[in-house]
Amino acid sequence: MTPKNMDNHILEFEKHLEQGIRDINLDLTDHQISLISAHARELTLWNKKINLTAITGPLDMAEKHFIDALAIYRFLGPGKRILDMGTGGGFPGIPLKILCPALEFSLVDASRKKINFLRHTIRTLGLEKIQALHSRAEDLHHDPEHAGKYDMVISRGFAHLEKFVGLARPFLRPGGIIYAMKGSQALDEITPDLENRFIIRTDAYRLPLQQSERVLVRLGPKDLPDGL
Repeated sequence: MTPKNMDNHILEFEKHLEQGIRDINLDLTDHQISLISAHARELTLWNKKINLTAITGPLDMAEKHFIDALAIYRFLGPGKRILDMGTGGGFPGIPLKILCPALEFSLVDASRKKINFLRHTIRTLGLEKIQALHSRAEDLHHDPEHAGKYDMVISRGFAHLEKFVGLARPFLRPGGIIYAMKGSQALDEITPDLENRFIIRTDAYRLPLQQSERVLVRLGPKDLPDGL
């Protein structure tokens, strides 16, 4: 992609991004838009060298990566320290960090190449209180810096719900919440065992530009006084 084509790609991306943000009733500053655009630019550039994403078109990238990540912000509960498991190209962690700088993120992925991309992107965007960790979740369970230290664990399409919950639970503080970003078949993954162990809430939403159906599954401990 030539520099001119890249500029046109990002301009079209920004057009779709801004439309989608308006449609989900978010108000981002020009600086936040520029940070998201910088993330999209780096994702496009690095994707030529390493396999970060199969979603490359400006419309798809704006909606399926960035708007999808931003859309779940209204569902997040209290707490500020979040682990993003299987983050890939930084989703949903980096867009949520840009939207709400007070949140603290650990982005975890087993691919060293993806972590190198994320560390480069974090530096390029000048983000603080966000780190990219090269690790399998199972290995990180034994690290005292991470085990039992997070208010939320989140993933987007990382694994079947029951497997994700098993990997996520050791990272949570008492009262912590697990968030699984899923497609329209999410309810099929909620097993009787999960219903017995957790308070579960599902929030369906639709991506505004292409009307794709999404479901956010929230799982919290049974003793949460106010539910989810």
